[in-house]
Amino acid sequence: MAVNPDFWRGRKVLLTGHTGFKGGWLALWLRQLGADLRGFALPAATTPSLWQVAQLDQQITGEFADIRDAARLSDVLLEFQPELVLHLAAQPLVRESYRAPAETYATNVMGTLNLLEAIRSSDSVRAVVVVTTDKCYENREWPWPYREQDALGGFDPYSSSKACVEVLCASYRDSFLRASGVALATARAGNVLGGGDWSAERLIPDIFSAWQQGREVILRYPHATRPWQHVLDPLMGYLQLAQGLLTDPERHAAAWNFGPDSAGLATVEAVVRRLAELWPGEALWSISADAQPHEAGLLALDSSKARQSLGWAPRWSLDTTLKHTLDWQLAWQNGRDMACVTREQIAAHQGEIQ
Repeated sequence: MAVNPDFWRGRKVLLTGHTGFKGGWLALWLRQLGADLRGFALPAATTPSLWQVAQLDQQITGEFADIRDAARLSDVLLEFQPELVLHLAAQPLVRESYRAPAETYATNVMGTLNLLEAIRSSDSVRAVVVVTTDKCYENREWPWPYREQDALGGFDPYSSSKACVEVLCASYRDSFLRASGVALATARAGNVLGGGDWSAERLIPDIFSAWQQGREVILRYPHATRPWQHVLDPLMGYLQLAQGLLTDPERHAAAWNFGPDSAGLATVEAVVRRLAELWPGEALWSISADAQPHEAGLLALDSSKARQSLGWAPRWSLDTTLKHTLDWQLAWQNGRDMACVTREQIAAHQGEIQ
């Protein structure tokens, strides 16, 4: 099941979180596919942002509002009458969840609840994809990848909030949505990389910021192993899953993993080493000796179900992912048209398999 432009052309889609990193890439892709798109999100959280530098504000019709505002969310669904909802709005940072746990739960759990309640009252919505995270699993630090039926959990507030979202979605699917003809699926992806991410305390933005200024990168978790993937790989999965929900809802209304193969697993230190080899200048880094908040040491996803049932597979290797991420960053630093660069990378991703 490839991403089908004929499926998306003219289809009414509500995308929450369209001003964020993943949401921005997805918004531009949906625009290219010809979807009738409406966004719902807070203003971009960083300066600069993908929303700004790729000129998404000139291409995407959006609502600047908080997912915690149940009344406004309900009004937007009533006004726009979308057939499909893609829910990406979230507080997405582990370390921020330690500083603001109540806000993290309010945004991630209650925000999703607000959306599901609005959908219950909607006559137009037929399918919804709720994006969570690979961190929703109860991480036992075992060496094999997690499957969709494995136990949910979460040590830090961010991870546990996303596990709560998974339980919430399963309950609403079984209790309300299936009976009313709405197909709901959740999507769990790994650590996404790509151009246009300026989030604080994330590895790639921290690396680029430091090296651009001639500073040393301090690694907090050098031996943590993660399933790294280019942002376009899971986004392709979300689009394929949404197509499946509308064409065969009973088969696709479930939880889905979208992670890289084993070659995409690498430690933080290994990723920094590879980027340092590509960086066009001095690239200094060292390992922090300070104590850090808990984060999982080993985490991997089993995406066999998505491969077999959706025909999904990651298209870019880790090395290709790092190269495209760096190319995007350097293009921005050199003053290129970033809307054009971003569209070019989407086209490259869909046109080649590496």
